[in-house]
Parts: sequence; C-alpha cells; structure tokens
Amino acid sequence: MNGHGARRRATGTASAVQITFDGEPLTAVDTDTVASALIAAGHRVFTIDSHDGSPRGGFCFVGRCSDCLMVIDGQPGTMACITPVRDGMRVETQHGRGHWGCEGQS
Repeated sequence: MNGHGARRRATGTASAVQITFDGEPLTAVDTDTVASALIAAGHRVFTIDSHDGSPRGGFCFVGRCSDCLMVIDGQPGTMACITPVRDGMRVETQHGRGHWGCEGQS
C-alpha cells in the first residue's frame, strides 16, 4: 500500500467503511467506487488475464471496458469502476473470467 490510502480520510458527509480486498481489511470512503477505493489504497491490479496471465488494472473507469472486472461479494464479472463500496463488502482479484461456483468453469 502506498501513502495515499493510509492518509485518506472521510470528510464532510462522507463516512469510512470497511471492506476486504483479497482477504485483507481495507478502509474506504462510502462515496468511493470499488476501483477508486483500491487505487486510493495503492492497489492497481483488478483482474488477471486468462490468456497470458498478465495483470490488468482499470482502463476507461466509466463502465465501457472489462479491465476492472472483479469478484465482488462472490459475484464474478462485476465492474469495480461503477460499483459503489459498502460496509462489509468482499472484493477479490478476478482470475480470468471468474468462477461461478460450478466445477469446470473459469
């Protein structure tokens, strides 16, 4: 984590919320999207490409591409750039197309 996320604080009407990212606790601001909360905390990788294993971060940040797909609360393929954070949310790096809980899918 870089210093930006560590120094970021909720101000005005915004409140701090707790989420987990890949099993680790993370404090976010309730006005954040998942992507903005992760970036503020120094995390840049959202997805691992299924073709070559390369890390992917955000690209457009407006919901038009698929570079920010993550597993959010067990739901793979969720766009982190347009999903608001909420207290208790579980966020995970998505590997490939994600796993829907069915054997043999990836």
